[in-house]
Amino acid sequence: MRGRVRQAALAGAFGAALSGLPGAQAGAQGIDFSHGGPVAISSRDGIEWLQQEHKVIATGDARAVRQNVTVTADRLTAFYRKKQDATAQGAAPAPPSGTQAATKTAAAGPLDVTGADEGGNEIYRLEAEGHVVITTPTDRAQGDKAIYDLDRAVMVMTGRDLRLTTPNDVLTARDDLEYWSARHMAVARGEAVVVTKDQRRIAADVLVAYTSGQNEAKPQPVSQADNDPLGATGKLEKVDAFGNVVVSTPTDVVTGGRGVYVPETGIAVLVDHVRITRGQNQLEGSKAEVNLKTGVSRLIAAQSGRVEGLIVPNESQGAAPAPSPKPPAPSPKPPARGAGAQR
Repeated sequence: MRGRVRQAALAGAFGAALSGLPGAQAGAQGIDFSHGGPVAISSRDGIEWLQQEHKVIATGDARAVRQNVTVTADRLTAFYRKKQDATAQGAAPAPPSGTQAATKTAAAGPLDVTGADEGGNEIYRLEAEGHVVITTPTDRAQGDKAIYDLDRAVMVMTGRDLRLTTPNDVLTARDDLEYWSARHMAVARGEAVVVTKDQRRIAADVLVAYTSGQNEAKPQPVSQADNDPLGATGKLEKVDAFGNVVVSTPTDVVTGGRGVYVPETGIAVLVDHVRITRGQNQLEGSKAEVNLKTGVSRLIAAQSGRVEGLIVPNESQGAAPAPSPKPPAPSPKPPARGAGAQR
């Protein structure tokens, strides 16, 4: 059966197909569509239900809302399957309820998906295409396409102008943005850049941000958010940077092959062919510690090496030793690409 209907006519069908989504716990402020109760779906041009392919398609200014998370796109596709518990009990696969009503036409409006798993179905994949925007009360992510793998609780956004905006920073990427809600991790690949509201900048081929999961607690108003990058989706604990790492302060530009940044201390550590540049002054070594709170950079030589530099007269030095807490070492390699990126 291949039918095209208005939104309200498919309320019964979506009531079975879109309820009871599996997934790990996540906070109200985070970009996570894997749990949270009923889903409301609406679109301008209508909804198509493909029973044999086990999917439903909403087109034309399509919108899916679940608690504090809203997904909008030109086209939304939800793939569903028989629930495992229903199959284990020997129940025969059944289409979502409301089949008879699905052939009727009704006024346009949202589909309010309420609770009951009437047909024993569950969504395992959600795809959004064209002008994709995902919003929460504090965050906004945008791209051309998004794929959410609900089994693994990972979402991958691709396309042009990939961007995640929070009250305290903007994260951009060229290739893709990944959100691993169960692991409290976000990954930006390809010319990844994070710029804080006070204009501190970290760039690399790949940036990996780890949060504490603090967002599972009671949501805070935007005005109470921490001054950490990505802080609205949980307290940021660490950012790993891989490949062509560049850390910028008001006075210095520090480059290296790998790096790690800890917001609590404000210290970024870079290794592998490190260079600190201030004006025309340049220093080179094997490791650098950059305090983004004070703007002080510290260059460290390898055990068997030396620090080398070019100091221009009448210009201040590009780095100065400064006491600081012992920072963590940069990670050796970035995480594997998310399964949702496989299209």
